[in-house]
Amino acid sequence: MSRPWAEGTTGAFKRQVSSFREVVSPTHPIYKPAKNRYWLYVSLACPWAHRTMITRALKGLSSVIGLTVVHWHLDDKGWRMLPAPAEITDDDKKNFHTFHGGIKPTEEDVSHPVGDVKNDSARLWIDSTFDPNNGFERLSELYHKSQPDYSARYTVPVLWDTETKTIVNNESADIIRILNSGVFDEVAGDEATHLDLVPKELEAQIDEFNSWVYDNINNGVYKAGFSESAAVYEKEVTNIFNHLDKVEKILEEKYDVLAGKHGKDNKDKILKEYFTIGHQLTEADVRLYTTIVRFDPVYLQHFKCNFTSIRGGYPFIHLWLQNLYWNYKEFRFTTNFDHCKLHYTRSHTRINPLGITPFGPKPAIIPL
Repeated sequence: MSRPWAEGTTGAFKRQVSSFREVVSPTHPIYKPAKNRYWLYVSLACPWAHRTMITRALKGLSSVIGLTVVHWHLDDKGWRMLPAPAEITDDDKKNFHTFHGGIKPTEEDVSHPVGDVKNDSARLWIDSTFDPNNGFERLSELYHKSQPDYSARYTVPVLWDTETKTIVNNESADIIRILNSGVFDEVAGDEATHLDLVPKELEAQIDEFNSWVYDNINNGVYKAGFSESAAVYEKEVTNIFNHLDKVEKILEEKYDVLAGKHGKDNKDKILKEYFTIGHQLTEADVRLYTTIVRFDPVYLQHFKCNFTSIRGGYPFIHLWLQNLYWNYKEFRFTTNFDHCKLHYTRSHTRINPLGITPFGPKPAIIPL
């Protein structure tokens, strides 16, 4: 594959800026909230897309916004989807409106071999789903339908408007704010949870936390993994673990406060308030989770982020991760370790030219 991540000759990673940045709002001249009008195109492997899936699930919007999952293997033409079946059944239609878009999550307590799975595997509802809106088989077709002269990379997630046949937004940070804003609550009816992931009194803290977590951890693993210079890699990987240390300290202090409040043996009550910001689940947890849940299964070996593992070196981050995964189905059912491991190890041929997918860790996530 080419080097879409390299910046000039420095060997440093530079992330592409998203091109489509519209919002959905009752006051928007075009994009107004409606049931079944908007559709998400995601990759289960991609942490940026994963945060939109979690937010959609937490907000109770699965029946309002459908979900198409692209194939885990990213080839030189970009993301692809499987062809639509000759007949779309009622079960197919229901699958698009589950937490996981019809692709069931990997079994939680088992790490099983995937070495015999081929890159061109075409197992519907396992490797990928299809596009029921346009019949497209490439994500690039969505981009060119929206903007015929589009020439940048074709990225996920995509929030698509089925009415105007155009991309509303392809920036994950925007999309999760749109989903959280409450604009879909009325059309979601009784299924809307009315959960606010960015409460006003915590917004400044969430934004500040997100800012350094994004640059140094979410994007940091890519800066380390896609480095094409030893000096750049060593600088970036050190930076990641310095900031993981910072998160660990925040969560350790949070745990101590909660243990003092509820008693150190009252773990259930502690975990109900054990989050990064405040004492409730927020967007900060969602955005950090999608990197941390991939850390031991992928980034540790594939991106050489190997000072230590989360499970072995960060007990408070690890407990926070286990709490979200095991106690919140919206996190667990949108996490697919097979897609994560297969995507990175098979798609990044410069990093892993033999395409061998590691068998471990076993288990992918340790039971709480």
